Amino acid sequence: MDKLELVLGIVILALSVVITIIVLFQTGKDRKLGTITGGADTFFSKQKTGTKDKLLSRITPPIAIIFTLLVVFMYLVVAS
Repeated sequence: MDKLELVLGIVILALSVVITIIVLFQTGKDRKLGTITGGADTFFSKQKTGTKDKLLSRITPPIAIIFTLLVVFMYLVVAS
């Protein structure tokens, strides 16, 4: 089981980094905050941000579910 634990550990570590990066790239729900900090609020920036946010918001839950299931599986493998 040592090789399985090593592979699962590496996959869990990689997924945790990916989830962190995906969440950091998402914009906040409060869109008015960008104007306070001086962010450009043009038509093109809104369209580009919207598609990026849609993609990131669709990717986040499946990766989080896979991550959670792998952590639970890893716990069960190590515990037994």
